[in-house]
Amino acid sequence: MVSQEELENASWRKSSQSDEANSGCVSMASLGAFRAIRDSKDPHGPALVFNATELRSFFAEIRRGGFDFPNCGTNGGAAG
Repeated sequence: MVSQEELENASWRKSSQSDEANSGCVSMASLGAFRAIRDSKDPHGPALVFNATELRSFFAEIRRGGFDFPNCGTNGGAAG
């Protein structure tokens, strides 16, 4: 798994879908075999950590509309 220290020292990249007016900003970091996602407005807050298979499933579920994203616009706050 990924340690807290690895998350703190990771090189985080902000989503290309993020801008100053967008309140649904996320950042992602590559951590070896894992990817971490966090709220870019809360860089010291929690992060979701996935392996490649889990991340594909997570994104597929977002695209399918399988999560409840209140007040996040017409596409549920998901990019893509």
